Order: sequence, then structure tokens, then C-alpha cells
Amino acid sequence: MISVYNIKPKFQQLMKPVMEFLHRKKFTPNHVTLLALFGSILTGGYVYLNDGWAYLVVVPLYLFIRMALNAIDGMMARAYNQQSPLGEVLNELGDVLADLALFYPLLLKFGMDKHPHILVCFIALMIINEFVGVLGKAMGGARRYDGPMGKSDRALFFGLLCLLVLFFPDFTPWITYLIIVVIIAMVLSTIIRIKKSVTS
Repeated sequence: MISVYNIKPKFQQLMKPVMEFLHRKKFTPNHVTLLALFGSILTGGYVYLNDGWAYLVVVPLYLFIRMALNAIDGMMARAYNQQSPLGEVLNELGDVLADLALFYPLLLKFGMDKHPHILVCFIALMIINEFVGVLGKAMGGARRYDGPMGKSDRALFFGLLCLLVLFFPDFTPWITYLIIVVIIAMVLSTIIRIKKSVTS
């Protein structure tokens, strides 16, 4: 199934000089993972407290930075033999916490508090989708990243959605329908991950 994750190898090549720079500055993969988490918390707090339109620019910029950090921590761990059980826990738990810290306030900004059932479904499926991905590895197979609407896809979606609302404010009433489409896509992704985990 199509997913932004499919272009990860090319993106990692672009990030290699940044990884090498961070390594020279004594950063470890865990430092990078925690940096992405704290950045998400700070950005989410900014979104929640901001009353203007500036968050519509800040979020896409930070999401690109976070995608870079998410690629770099794994690359660094493999390249410099710094893989560890703690790093794996931080990576998986950090991703879920970062998504919650960033996307929950963003959904509130987009009026999802008026549709609490949709909001709860989105948050629940976001967590379940990542849990099922890890479950594949726990069952003796590979960590599943299958799309549509895996972690990278959601980041791209929200980045583009912010820019869309920035340039076309009248689009805002349609956001609810887009979120429903994303929920359906996450259901599909979760089913695909389960099937591939069971059959691999």
C-alpha cells in the first residue's frame, strides 16, 4: 500500500550529513529521539496557546524537522552500533507521545472538540495503528510500517492541511470530512498490518 514510508531510504541519504554532524557533537540516538519528543510537546503547547494564524506555518516546519529527527535516530543507532533496548522503547513510546502532544491540540484548533466521537476515534486509532506495528515484531516478524496513514503519512497530511487552511481559510468546514477519511485509512492500515504480521 502506498505510503510516505516508501521513500524513507532516499530521505535518509539526504539526512546523512546531519547525522554525521550530530554524532561529532556527541549526540546519541536517544538524545535525538528525546529532542523530537520535546520539540513536539513545545510545538503542541504553542498550537494550543496561540490565537493567531502563525501555528499554521510553525507546524509544517516542525513536522519536517521531526521527520528528519525520526530518520536520524535510527540511522545513527545502526551506523555507530548504538542500538539498545532503551532506545527501542524511547523510539516507539516517544513517537506515540509526540503524536498526541502535537496532533491533539491541532485537532482542537480545527474544531474537532465539536465532534468528540471523531476526535476520540482518531486518537484511539492513531495509538492502535502504532501498537499493531510493534506487535508484528513482538510476534517474531518485522516491525510493520504499512500504510495508508502510518506515522509519516499523518505528519505529511497535517503539514499539508495546515498550509491549505493558511492559504484557503474557507476550507476549514471541510476538515471534519478529511479527518473521517484519515480515520478510515488508519483502519485499513491497521488491518493490513495485522494480516501481514500474522502471515509473515
